[in-house]
Amino acid sequence: MVNLSQKRIREYEKEGFIKPLREKNTNNRLYSPFDILQIQQINNLIHERGFTLACLRNLMVLAPCWNIFDCQHKEKCAAYKSPWQPCYEVRLRQETLCNGPCDRCAIYLNRYIQKQKILEKPRKE
Repeated sequence: MVNLSQKRIREYEKEGFIKPLREKNTNNRLYSPFDILQIQQINNLIHERGFTLACLRNLMVLAPCWNIFDCQHKEKCAAYKSPWQPCYEVRLRQETLCNGPCDRCAIYLNRYIQKQKILEKPRKE
C-alpha cells in the first residue's frame, strides 16, 4: 500500500515516527489508515524533500502538525488557530480535525525530544 519494504517501515517505527497497534495473539503489526498516511508523509519528507532522520525528528518538535502533515483543512482546525501549542495539547481542550489517535502520531511520539535552536548568531571572539 505504501510501496516500501518491511525493513523501511520498521526503521520508521524504531526511530519513533510511527507506532502501529499490535494483534493480541500474534503480535503482528496492524496498520490503520492513519498509520498509512503518516508513513507516506514521513517517506515523502525523507525521500522527496531530503530530510534526514535527525532533521525530521527536530521538525516534529518545532513545526506544527498541520504543516508537517500537509493538512488540507488546517484553517478550520483548532491546532492551526493555536500554533504555539502542540496539537496533542490543543486536543485536550478542543476538537481538532486530526482523524488519528494522539498516542500513535509522530508529533506525540517525539514530544520528549529536546527543542534545539536551529540557527544561532555567530559568537564574537
